[in-house]
Amino acid sequence: MKPSTSEAAMDTDARLWLNKVPQVTVLFWIIKMMSTTVGETGADFLNADLNFGLGATTALMGILFAVALAFQLRARRYAPSLYWLTVVFVSVFGTLLTDNLTDRLNVPLAASTACFSIALMATFAIWYAQEKTLSILSIDSPRRELFYWAAILFTFALGTAAGDWLAEGLNLGYANSALLFGGLIAAVAFFRYIFKADAVACFWIAYVLTRPFGASCGDLLSQPASSGGLGFGAIEASIVFLALIIGMVIYLSLVPKRLNQ
Repeated sequence: MKPSTSEAAMDTDARLWLNKVPQVTVLFWIIKMMSTTVGETGADFLNADLNFGLGATTALMGILFAVALAFQLRARRYAPSLYWLTVVFVSVFGTLLTDNLTDRLNVPLAASTACFSIALMATFAIWYAQEKTLSILSIDSPRRELFYWAAILFTFALGTAAGDWLAEGLNLGYANSALLFGGLIAAVAFFRYIFKADAVACFWIAYVLTRPFGASCGDLLSQPASSGGLGFGAIEASIVFLALIIGMVIYLSLVPKRLNQ
């Protein structure tokens, strides 16, 4: 017997609710870019301002990310606070992966950019071979969610390496880097909405680009004027963006479930 319209709608809602990531909206991109900025300024704050050191900061954020991810994986459905907490932690941890390669192992930023690019492409290739899709509208199984978070981790590490390589290694400067990556994001949006380019490809390209864009903005705000920044400081920048993220996540938690998914 053919299901009724109401039954079909309920089934659609149930499948959407099982998806473990939020709907891609303007608010999604705003929070994501702010989380990338927090990743950059937060790592600098813990490492330098609080004198934790790079090793201790990496270990601490690695543990916090692992704990948040464990709860995220165990959750049965999308929860804004848990999801975005995991994103903030993976943002900081991904930044620290690149910082460790650069500062402790003396790996050139160009090499780090290449390595993380290969790691991300390999993740996508294995993910697609196993699941036949890279769409975030289908993160509805444990294996797909593991692929998703692996890709997210590599996008943050890659974005940090690429952003620092252009801004510092090639002396482009933080402001020019932010303008460059912001322009590339706008170009992706243009091709998606004007020329109807593939939605999945556009999403992941934009997701990668928002990391160096946010990192460049974070460095522009926090670094001293002598280094090409505006000198607001890592503490102030981290607090402002964290407060904005918390406010928007609270809003997402209070609006109807249909708007969250």
